[in-house]
Amino acid sequence: MATQPPACPRRLLPLFLGLFQGALLLFFTFFVTYEKPSTPVDDVNLVANQLHGIFPLFQDIQVMLVVGLGLLLTFLPRYGFSVLTHNFLLLNFSTQWALVLQGLLHHFHHSQVHLDIHNLLIAEFAAVTVMISVGAILGRTSPCQLLIVATCEVPVYLAAEWVIITHLGVLDVGGTITIHIFSCYFGLGVSKALFGVVQPPVHPKETPTPRSDFTSLVGMLILWVFWPSFVAVLCQPGDAQHRAILNTILAMSASTVTTVVASSLLEKNGKLSLGHLQNGSLAGGVAIGVVADMAMPPVAALALGSLSAVVCILGFRFLTPLLAKKLKLQDNCGIHNLHGLPGILGAVASVMVILVASEPTSSSPFSQVSPSRGNASEVAGGLWGDRGVRGQALCQAAGVAVAVSSSLLAGLLTGAVLRLPCLAQPPERLCFDDSLYFKIQDQGESPELGGTTEEGALALKE
Repeated sequence: MATQPPACPRRLLPLFLGLFQGALLLFFTFFVTYEKPSTPVDDVNLVANQLHGIFPLFQDIQVMLVVGLGLLLTFLPRYGFSVLTHNFLLLNFSTQWALVLQGLLHHFHHSQVHLDIHNLLIAEFAAVTVMISVGAILGRTSPCQLLIVATCEVPVYLAAEWVIITHLGVLDVGGTITIHIFSCYFGLGVSKALFGVVQPPVHPKETPTPRSDFTSLVGMLILWVFWPSFVAVLCQPGDAQHRAILNTILAMSASTVTTVVASSLLEKNGKLSLGHLQNGSLAGGVAIGVVADMAMPPVAALALGSLSAVVCILGFRFLTPLLAKKLKLQDNCGIHNLHGLPGILGAVASVMVILVASEPTSSSPFSQVSPSRGNASEVAGGLWGDRGVRGQALCQAAGVAVAVSSSLLAGLLTGAVLRLPCLAQPPERLCFDDSLYFKIQDQGESPELGGTTEEGALALKE
């Protein structure tokens, strides 16, 4: 008689999600309503124009997150269904959770949370941080563990964003500091605490195949095309948004060309590494976000894109093996090389751009810099003018320090929570395999997992 898998892990995921969705249904029933439409005709026309301006960019971001990011992570050949499904689940779970939290913190008036598309957009940015962070532990964790990461990370992200944007007045329209740097070091903190001081050996199912690398490359291309919308969606319409789009395209174009050059020089016989191409081509979009809408010459965007690709590829080639050897740090998807290193480079660039700029005046291009991802609508025009150029540069550096320290600490605590036995971390032999979570082509047997259902069940009990 076949040994059945333990019931608790199989029922934990639907129980967790069912309770979560039920609680949200009650919360939305009693406390959430849509923003009331304005009655004057002029106000209605203004709202309609704003919606028509933001919704196409919002749709681009949806394609990035659902399709592009999901496909980018399918380089794991036996884990494609899991990656796409977990990515989609985390997006929806984290967005709803962020809507509740930010509604209670910022939009709760007269016992009601007023919802509009801007609130939804900010909630999706919180979800992005989760989707990036789990890249460090992808394949060796269960869906329940990923949902716990989302539950813990979203409130910490919203708090850190408030400190960085509203309190410090950091300029970061593309989320380089608040999204990419924060999510990277949160994920690395989770990985370090979860896997401890033992570096797991390279799993045989981690090695990409030509087909899995192809789908990952398609995901990169989708992200590359729509990335300017992600950076420019919250810019003020006009010059700032125009600059953000142009600078993002220039930076990503330069990072793509530089990736080909650097990869060809580092690999044997001048061949290209698909892993380098999948990540280095996007590094320019990560780095440019913090300065995208600032008035700087086009050559600065090209230079930043090239440098970000170089640090990304050098990170994959040299830094990742070093961190794995010295610190026993596991980073399955290389989020430190794509999000951490280019993010820090972009933050340094923002300090330099601010320092070389003149004091903002009413006619200066810097007075039109749009607010960063957050609620500080008067950051650029007011606070910078009060504190001066050097003060703003110091605030940019302080924002990086807050993002790194808060994310690392919260990530370490979250990783410690994930080690609880009830969260059912998969055993090593079943990692990076879809058959653990999906019924694939009605296969009753899985030779790769050991040959029989009994052996698979015994492995689950480990």
